[in-house]
Amino acid sequence: MDNPRTHSTTYQEIGVPAYRSDTLSAVTPSLAAALGVPGHDDQLGVGPARAAAFLLVDGLGAELLARHFEKAPTLTELARRGSVLRAGFPATTASSLASLGTGLPSGEHGIVGYSFALDGTEDVPPVMNALGWCAHASPKEFTDLRKDFPPESIQPQGTVFESAAADGVEVVRLVPDFHIGSGMSRAVLRGPGHFRATAGPEELVPGMLEALGGPGRTFVYGYHRDLDTIGHMHGPGSEPWLEELGRVDALVADLASGMPPGAVLAVVADHGMIDTGDHRVDLEHDPDLLRGVRVLGGESRVRHVHTEPGAASDVLAAWREVLGERAWVVERDRAVAEGWYGPHVPDRIRGRLGDVIAAARRTWTLLRPQKEPLESSMIGHHGSWTEEEQLVPLLFLRPE
Repeated sequence: MDNPRTHSTTYQEIGVPAYRSDTLSAVTPSLAAALGVPGHDDQLGVGPARAAAFLLVDGLGAELLARHFEKAPTLTELARRGSVLRAGFPATTASSLASLGTGLPSGEHGIVGYSFALDGTEDVPPVMNALGWCAHASPKEFTDLRKDFPPESIQPQGTVFESAAADGVEVVRLVPDFHIGSGMSRAVLRGPGHFRATAGPEELVPGMLEALGGPGRTFVYGYHRDLDTIGHMHGPGSEPWLEELGRVDALVADLASGMPPGAVLAVVADHGMIDTGDHRVDLEHDPDLLRGVRVLGGESRVRHVHTEPGAASDVLAAWREVLGERAWVVERDRAVAEGWYGPHVPDRIRGRLGDVIAAARRTWTLLRPQKEPLESSMIGHHGSWTEEEQLVPLLFLRPE
């Protein structure tokens, strides 16, 4: 049965976050403050710690966890003592990981979606896939954009890892090997310290516990991706997804049993997920949705629509007319004024947002089957304003 809270009439009923202590951007500054790193506030009330870590379980939405509590007893017990955060907008890995890395909402760090248009003088601006740091939806072979668009320039804000290391904290990041040196990692995980490759989830527990057990102040990050991957391909709540949820629960139980004295671990997610079924809008085969459009960015649940000069109002009207109740369709200035991307969006970031922004409602997807065949074939999606996508658990582990 559908969750009625995901079917609110307006996104205002769901609520745009305040981006203070209610979103993922509060997590790492609070952990850094717990370690005594200056310049950070303990917005979440973590309290002092000798070592601090966060485990990011990609795709573990709070609504999904509550619905399938019997498959995850450890996580469910922690959730009773924990809390819930909003992912922030959009509810997608690239933006959320950047918010965790920098402690800032997407309007300030500038990773405003899975893909977004880059600044330039071209009539048709290049659209970058942020996770791959490559040209998005390109008919050519993989195009690495790290040289032409250095990650440190696209996202110049300092990271929490950098400030922790500058204060003498040992920083350790445990990630899949292809994350090491990637454009996304350089943009949002950069800083002194160690990157350690993990071949699979089974290496996360010993790696994180070893790092947390060091003699001095330590800040540790671990990443678990499999739940998200399975949710995209088989659907959240599917049998393969439930099996993986059980493995995540066992992993967290192992972490809980081995936590060293003086350490604290936050278990968080970057977004939730919905099963979109056959609620599909094919953007490539409706001429009314293509007229006046230069390029499209974003992803299936949130689209950045960059328009031809002078065409923004006509495109806005057309998208509203065609999509109707299937999406919230607003002009860029309205999204900025209402705080979708946080309280501040500098001019250098505004151009990455579409002149028109369409956020899918209920379980609709805004697909591009020819340009984005893999993404369009997925069952599970995320990014927009529903609580299933937005709400993520914040679970704390401390040794007894």
